[in-house]
Amino acid sequence: MKSFTYERARTPQEAAAAAERQGAKFIAGGTNLLDLMKLEIETPVHLVDVNGLALDRIEATEEGGLRIGALVRNTDLAADQRVRRDYGLLSRALLAGASGQLRNKATTAGNLLQRTRCPYFYDTNQPCNKREPGSGCSAIGGFSRGHAIVGASDACIATHPSDMAVAMRTLDAVVETVRADGEARQIPIADFYRAPGDTPHLENVLSPGELITAVVLPRPVGGVQVYRKVRDRSSYAFALISVGAIVQKDGSGHVALGGVAHKPWRIEEAETALPRGARAVTEQLLADARPSRENAFKRPLVERTLAAVLTQARA
Repeated sequence: MKSFTYERARTPQEAAAAAERQGAKFIAGGTNLLDLMKLEIETPVHLVDVNGLALDRIEATEEGGLRIGALVRNTDLAADQRVRRDYGLLSRALLAGASGQLRNKATTAGNLLQRTRCPYFYDTNQPCNKREPGSGCSAIGGFSRGHAIVGASDACIATHPSDMAVAMRTLDAVVETVRADGEARQIPIADFYRAPGDTPHLENVLSPGELITAVVLPRPVGGVQVYRKVRDRSSYAFALISVGAIVQKDGSGHVALGGVAHKPWRIEEAETALPRGARAVTEQLLADARPSRENAFKRPLVERTLAAVLTQARA
């Protein structure tokens, strides 16, 4: 591990200012960052510890939703009675991820910002545009069973690993941030992640030093909420595909996919096809899919999993 300096921030703006310098990183739970530092994939020169900031509460908003502090641990968020009652999709998605020990440390903001688990990204002997911009993508033409089938580019076909992000996208969450100059932003999660394009190392729209302070959920929309994750093992494994859905009595609803793209994959126009069934929705969600030979199974797997989710929701 390379040498680095360290400081504890006292306020969100102070943290943002400290992390604005080149090579600086925030650290909270560290469940992803520390692993990457040990492998020298991430080599920050300065760590800004944000654990002392008062960002670990879940509070009701005036609009009837919830504001989830950036430092709320995944375990606490999944167990919160308001989340379990009104946003069951989020609770189920969190419990489907990682292990109990990791959920005890992992934070809300860190979950959204975790890096891909593409094996070529983790193998420093292989070219990877996310790790070293311009070096190439070993997954293209390589073993791509777990990679993206939609939304990818000629520079990167990695998927985003977060279960929680799929639920947040289904629920139309908003990410709140603060910059070094004190400016606050509200970013709809639909706009939070960047497409890989020619710059897959730029994964989100945050500017240098910009700190996530909270994630806001809108007023509950009711309906039946389901999260279903298909993976190689029954626990402690990332999704081959996952489906987050909210289904109303009239058959309308929201659907987002995980494991198929660089971000939680949702196309609102496709949701108008929900009353017609899983096949109609899948055709629109994956209309631009470009699967490889190894991951072509993901397309029928999405349709079958979505069909099971809709059957469960309507039962």
